[in-house]
Amino acid sequence: MEVLDNYLGLSDDYNYTYDFLPTHEEVVFQHKPTCLKESMCVSLIVITAVIFLLGFCGNALVIWISVFRMKRTVNTTWYVSLAISDFVFCAFLPFSITYMAMEDWIFGRFMCKFTSSVMFINMFSSIFLLVVISMDRCVSVMFPVWAQNQRTVKKASLVVVLAWLLGIIMSLPSMIFRDVGSHLGKTVCFNNYTSLTSQKFVAGSRFIAGFIVPLIIIIVCYSIIICRLRINRMTKSSKPFKVMSALIVAFFICWMPYHVFVLLELNHQNYDYKTLTTGLQLGTSLAAANSFLNPVLYVFMGNDFKHKFKSCVLSRMENAMGEEGRTISRYLSRSSSVDGRASTHI
Repeated sequence: MEVLDNYLGLSDDYNYTYDFLPTHEEVVFQHKPTCLKESMCVSLIVITAVIFLLGFCGNALVIWISVFRMKRTVNTTWYVSLAISDFVFCAFLPFSITYMAMEDWIFGRFMCKFTSSVMFINMFSSIFLLVVISMDRCVSVMFPVWAQNQRTVKKASLVVVLAWLLGIIMSLPSMIFRDVGSHLGKTVCFNNYTSLTSQKFVAGSRFIAGFIVPLIIIIVCYSIIICRLRINRMTKSSKPFKVMSALIVAFFICWMPYHVFVLLELNHQNYDYKTLTTGLQLGTSLAAANSFLNPVLYVFMGNDFKHKFKSCVLSRMENAMGEEGRTISRYLSRSSSVDGRASTHI
């Protein structure tokens, strides 16, 4: 079974395996899912389910804390946007989990295109936002007075909208080339490229625009920041950068294997099929894991998020315990009064 074409809508799905026209025999062929009998497929389902639960709940918590418990600033605007991107990504993972388990796409052509597009919107919007944040940090260090006067929440929100629009534009190939077809009695959701040239163009543009160029810009920005901090000996000012640095490192570690194996897939005839399949499976799993790593980094590395998280959790526990205590005391007072009345009657 080709698990690859079932996973997340991110991979190029070995398009060459679908260069055929469905025959009458394939239409009447009775498909029987075998995923739950294979350890690799079951592992992928479990991993994806864990990513969904952690990412969905974690990013929802980050959004709630940022919006309702923290003062709205330029920094919180960046982080809320990243959390929303990851939250939307995780919200669509159940479609992929169902597809992997059933080995049959039951959601129709539109959702085949739409779910894949959402995955890439998440990838591009996240990396574009990380680039914007890196440039924002660089400008703040190089021109602190100007940045203090010009950095506003309204302008940051406009930049976020532009980053999302650019991410949507870059994800259009998924809406164009993603398609459904019948294969051995099952409906598959795959990339129906018209030619190898179009496949190379899509893979190359994603690699350049979603990885190489952002990496270069971020490295340049952080090199300037580090040099500036060393020159001015601004040791205290370097603390706010640790969360951002961790987010950037996590993003590139999580997405690099995916891009590498997608590029290797373009010359699939030169590589072992099993190696490419396993590599893309692990690469897409690691890429999806980035969506739940971000809220973890917020909580454990960001002092503001850590403080707000602890205060929120503790206040909820105190309220719950206080409510329970008040309920018990009311119960005991009622019981004592009943016992008093009962002793009087006796």
